[in-house]
Amino acid sequence: MQIRPLLPKDRGSLQSILLRAKVFTPEEIDVAMELIDLVLTDSNKKDYIVHCFVNAQDQPLGYICYGPVPMTQGAFDLYWIVVDCDFRGQGIGSRLIDFLEEEIRRRGGRMVLADTSSISSYEEAYRFYLKKGFQEVARVPDFYWEGNDRITFCKRLI
Repeated sequence: MQIRPLLPKDRGSLQSILLRAKVFTPEEIDVAMELIDLVLTDSNKKDYIVHCFVNAQDQPLGYICYGPVPMTQGAFDLYWIVVDCDFRGQGIGSRLIDFLEEEIRRRGGRMVLADTSSISSYEEAYRFYLKKGFQEVARVPDFYWEGNDRITFCKRLI
């Protein structure tokens, strides 16, 4: 198993992974696919970077989407990290985060930020970020909708 850049052949598999996750709203899936399509169609843009965790048959089991935050020095946003529901709990998410941290350091980065939701279906994401050394640094009440806060996590890499 390895982590490699997104390829055009991965699009359908990643869409399936997002749909089968049963966590994301249709609008969230649309946004995730829009970012994947941006990466696939514009190789000169560096705002969004996607890497896939693939099995021995080169089939994606998960992916991570991240990019540098404009007008900052060394800050990166983690936009998406998703693991196929059939392979959760096997360390794939942790390996993707470890890879992300190495890539950010390689690019001269110093921190990574990740946003998530406060609704119960996102509790697993909340616990995952804490387990991986992120700290909750902000909470905007009712951001996504009434009763659904935006939670921002940060991990400093230096």
